[in-house]
Amino acid sequence: MLDLILITLMALAIGAIVWGVDKRHNIYGSFLPAGVAVTAAMLCWIITVLFGLSYQPGLTWIPWVLPLVVAAGAAVAVSTVLGARRVQRHTAALTEILKR
Repeated sequence: MLDLILITLMALAIGAIVWGVDKRHNIYGSFLPAGVAVTAAMLCWIITVLFGLSYQPGLTWIPWVLPLVVAAGAAVAVSTVLGARRVQRHTAALTEILKR
């Protein structure tokens, strides 16, 4: 159970770091990348433990490393895609307002 708590906290930290590094982080909420990272890490951890990879000799590192890699990828993907779309929508809305 301790490994689940530690992976959750590390995924939360990864999401917070991704939010802090992103240039467009004022466009979306501060908990969005962290929430996505935690959700992705927990699902990945559940799947790896469900398949028994945490109890195989030589494979005990997979439920530790793989969820953190998935969490980082998910947080970066969400912040990149959502940030670009929201910037585009905000720019279009501001342009429309300025045309009036």
